[in-house]
Amino acid sequence: MTRVVEQRGLYFDELEEGVIYAHRPGRTVTETDNVLFTTMTMNTQALHLDAAWSSTQPFGQRLMNSMFTLSTVVGQSVTQLTQGTIIAQLGLTNVTFPHPLYHGDTLYTETVVTGKRLSSSRPGQGVVTMQHTGRNQDGTVVALATRTCLMWTKDAHAATVSEHQ
Repeated sequence: MTRVVEQRGLYFDELEEGVIYAHRPGRTVTETDNVLFTTMTMNTQALHLDAAWSSTQPFGQRLMNSMFTLSTVVGQSVTQLTQGTIIAQLGLTNVTFPHPLYHGDTLYTETVVTGKRLSSSRPGQGVVTMQHTGRNQDGTVVALATRTCLMWTKDAHAATVSEHQ
C-alpha cells in the first residue's frame, strides 16, 4: 500500500506564537493581474487603470490595487497555515499599505502568530490571531494585516472527519 501525504495547514495545536512563518514562493505581480482584479471588482480607480493619468500623480505610475495586494498576502499564507485546518475567517483589522506595490514587483509574505486561545463556546476549536506582513523584492513593507481565524484542533478535526465517513 502506498502511503499518501496530503498537503494541509497547521492545526491550532501546531501553531506557535512568535514564530515567523515565511511563505514561499513569492508572487511577481503583473499589469494583467492589476487590470483583471480591478475590473472584476468594479473598482474604476484611475490609479490602477489609467497609465497616462497616473504618470501625473505623486507615484508617477499605476499602483497595484491594494485589495489585490491584501488578498495575495492572505492567500500566500494558506497552504502553510490554514489549508484544511481553518473553520472560518473571523476578521481582518489593522490593515495598512505603507508603500505601494507596482507592476513587476515580487510580493513575499511572512506571518507571525500573535495570539491563540481555545474557544470557550466551541470545543475542539481555537481562535488564532496572526500578523501578516507583505514585502516587495527589496524588503520594503507594502502591506500589514491582522487576521483572526477559527481553527480546528487536530483531534477534534479527526473525530469530525470520522463521523462523516
